[in-house]
Formats: sequence, structure tokens, C-alpha cells
Amino acid sequence: MSDEKQTMDNQEAVDTLPEDMSAQEAMDAVDDRIAALENDLAAAKQDVLYAHAETQNVRRRMEKELADARAYAATSFARDMLSVADNLARALQAIPAELRDDEKMKGLVVGLEATGRELEAVFSRNGITKLVSVGEPLDPNRHQAMMEIPSADMEPGTVLTEMQAGYLIKDRLLRPALVGVAKKPD
Repeated sequence: MSDEKQTMDNQEAVDTLPEDMSAQEAMDAVDDRIAALENDLAAAKQDVLYAHAETQNVRRRMEKELADARAYAATSFARDMLSVADNLARALQAIPAELRDDEKMKGLVVGLEATGRELEAVFSRNGITKLVSVGEPLDPNRHQAMMEIPSADMEPGTVLTEMQAGYLIKDRLLRPALVGVAKKPD
């Protein structure tokens, strides 16, 4: 604030003071009032800065939640589709080799295999990937150990068999792999 402006403001404040005050008392009262107003202004500025920062934090948090909702909206549906994929894979594995070569069954087998490939393509387009488990060390964040298998060939804690495949959706676990883990032989 310029000195002239402050002097004018001080004079206006002095004019509104009671007449029985001395000039020094009046100036002290005006200075006190100015100091109080400056403190109020500083506090208001600080409050505005805090409110602005909080608004930015809320906006960022909402943007992240919205992005997560978009990315993982299909999680429940994807879990349900995994059982369909498992059943299709079991059906294909259950078809004996002689039926695969039979001309009457060849169309059915080719159709089931094409359906399996299409399901895998749909999973891939939606960020759903199959975990590679066999030969990997047991990771409790990705695997669920169902049994221990004595093995002299593999390091204890290594996944030997996979009973049910595990899947990720983007970077989150959709379903853990059900596995058999190596242990030292008795």
C-alpha cells in the first residue's frame, strides 16, 4: 500500500474515532485495526489456498477412481467367463484322438477349437491374461497352493502342476492359479 493511500485511510479511520481520544491514541487504534485487518486478510488468503489445494486433490482422486472404474468394470463378468473357458478347455481335452480324426466329429472339434481361440482373443482385447505358473516359484499373491508334491528334481516351493489356470485383468489378479507345489522328498 502506498504511503499516501495509507495516510488517507488512516485519516478516515481517525475521523470515525470518538473525539475524546488523543491523536496518538487514535493512531494506535487505527494501527491496531489495520494490523487486525491484515491478519484477517492473510488468514483468508491461506484458507483460499487450502481450499484450492483440497479441490485439486478431490479432482485427482475422482479422476483416478473413474479410470479404475472404467478399467476394471468388467471384473465380475470376466470371472464368470473364466468358468466357461475352463469348461471349454476340459471338453477339448476330453475328446480322444480317434474321435478327433473321425470325419463325423471333425467339424465339432474344429468348432470347439475356434470357439476357444475366439474366447482367448476376447480376453486379450479386454486385458485379461493367463498366468504362467508351472516352473515358477510359488507366489501367494498369484497362486493358491492346493497340495505339496515330493520332488527331488525341483526346488521346494516351485510350482509343479496347475489344476486351474490363474488370470490377471490388466495389472490386478482376477483369479489365482490353483497349483501343486514341490517339497523335499521324505
